[in-house]
Formats: sequence, C-alpha cells, structure tokens
Amino acid sequence: MSIQTTTHLNFRGDARAALEFYGSVFGGHVVINTYADFGMPAEVPGADKVVFGLVAADNGFRVMGYDIPGQTEGGIAGSGATRRENHTTVTDQALFVSISSDSLEELRGYWDALAAGATIVEPLAASAWSAGFGMLTDRFGVTWSVTVTAN
Repeated sequence: MSIQTTTHLNFRGDARAALEFYGSVFGGHVVINTYADFGMPAEVPGADKVVFGLVAADNGFRVMGYDIPGQTEGGIAGSGATRRENHTTVTDQALFVSISSDSLEELRGYWDALAAGATIVEPLAASAWSAGFGMLTDRFGVTWSVTVTAN
C-alpha cells in the first residue's frame, strides 16, 4: 500500500495564473475547473474563479490550487514574509513547497523558471548539507525550498 500527498494552495484570485505558471515550469497536465463549471451561475461574481485546479507531471510533481470565494486581492492566502537574517531563515509563512532531485542541473531549470518575478531568499548554491540548496518566494507569494538530494 502507498500514500501520496499533494500540496493544495489556496489563492485570493490568482489560482488560474499560478497553476498555468507551475504547469509551464514543471510540465505535465493542468486541470482547471471554475465555480461556473460546477453549477454557479456565470453572472455571479467569482463564477470564473478556480474551484479545483491541479498540475500533475510525469516527473512526480503535483500541486493543487483554488480561489477562496470572494477573495480578489491576489496571491496566496495566509502569505507572510520569508527572509534571511543573521545566517538563518526567518518566516511567518505557514508553509513552503519543497522540491528535490538528484540532479542540480534539473533543479536549476526549475529554479530559473520559478525565479521569474520572484524574491530570492537564498540563492541556489552548494550548502553544508547539499550540492545545491536555494529558497525563493515566487510572484504569487509561494515560498519554494529547492534541494539536491544527498547521496
């Protein structure tokens, strides 16, 4: 028996743009269903927002997302700030999304794509525990931790 976990991100109006962006970064299949798709009258404000979204790639990457009804400020819900201070990471965010690979080359490709419009918290570079580690907060307010898997 096995179990799979999938990060589910809750957005304030940006779920479609975020999911399409993540699909462009990681590849795979992007599924986007709106509230209208599930019966909300199209003329109701927010009917065009995402009630179910998924990016699923053959490489194992999966993320889900939706728009909180009535929220239109943009970005991820519960966002905060993550920064480096005195050689440590300081954050008030509830979660990070972590990706890892055996290949620095593979991770660098994802990193470079995620970095478009992002705030770099810690550049992708060799660390004491990994051949490559980096952290950034993307343009949607999601913080990503990127690590080369230790041998």
